[in-house]
Amino acid sequence: MQELCIEKIDLNSNERLEVEGFLSTFNLFFDKDIEYTVVAKSKGEILGTCSYAGKVLKCFAVKNGLQGEGIASKLVTHITNQLFDRGIYESFLFTEPKNLSIFKGLNYHEVHSVEEVSLLEGGMANVRRYTEKMYRNSGLSQEKKAALVMNCNPFTLGHRYLIEKTARENKEVVVFIVEENRSLFPFEVRLDLVKRGTEDLENVYVLPGGSYIISSTTFPSYFLRQEGDRLKAYTKLDAGIFAKYIAPVFNIEKRYIGTEPYCKVTSQYNEALLATLPQQGIEVVEVDRLNLQEKAVSASEVRRLIRREDWCGIEGLVHPVTYKFLRSEAAKPVIEKIKRSDSPH
Repeated sequence: MQELCIEKIDLNSNERLEVEGFLSTFNLFFDKDIEYTVVAKSKGEILGTCSYAGKVLKCFAVKNGLQGEGIASKLVTHITNQLFDRGIYESFLFTEPKNLSIFKGLNYHEVHSVEEVSLLEGGMANVRRYTEKMYRNSGLSQEKKAALVMNCNPFTLGHRYLIEKTARENKEVVVFIVEENRSLFPFEVRLDLVKRGTEDLENVYVLPGGSYIISSTTFPSYFLRQEGDRLKAYTKLDAGIFAKYIAPVFNIEKRYIGTEPYCKVTSQYNEALLATLPQQGIEVVEVDRLNLQEKAVSASEVRRLIRREDWCGIEGLVHPVTYKFLRSEAAKPVIEKIKRSDSPH
């Protein structure tokens, strides 16, 4: 094969447009969150490319007919070395299932696959070991449990309503709070508000969601707010990972969800849970969203009211611990961030 050159591209230059064009021939998109991209070139022609965002490898493609020429190995090795240099010793990648053998040959291991996409992990990442450690650290019993997964951005009366109903109907309840720190309310704040807002419910345990529950590792579309086929694929992937790894270790037999009248991403995620989890013996309980003044309570509405400084409206929608936080000095940076942002989450 002709001499191959691996080059980093400038994401703010026309080089990015070249990569976008190359990816489009594979029906792939250049994701908005990409931090670093390399291309494999020969005589000025792009023969392959790979990028990363955080610790996730993505936007990988090699020109048709050249898949067995070692280009994939050179691209992935370069990206992995860059992550090592940043102190990141575990990595993940999304690819089409037909490419599984390529990456397994590069010491990546399959986490889960659906028809449209596969998730693999490499380096020190190990989903089984990670999940078992989560369970050991939780201190939970082996009793059968119900689970909820929530972002709580911020914690509202709607969240409290759903948790309280789950607690009434089950002996033990675990609430996983989305740990990915890409919401307007920081993870530490969200976790603390839910813990304090449910401390009177003795059978409720609030835990960090970790790397395999609605994270950029398993569900990037949640944070990029993508729709269409990609959203459908990632929702099924995340639901499948929960059923395959999280639920068995924690002995979860039910997962509660709230109806979603506003957010298409969350609505389609609910559909994936309803389709996937019962096939694995996990009951999905869908609860009608709490309505106040003939309108469903939502965190997005609370953020809208924060932008308007409608404190009377906010007080009627959030748990008292959330309202107290919002009126504190500690909340000022968060409130300013919300006012400057048009982020959907």
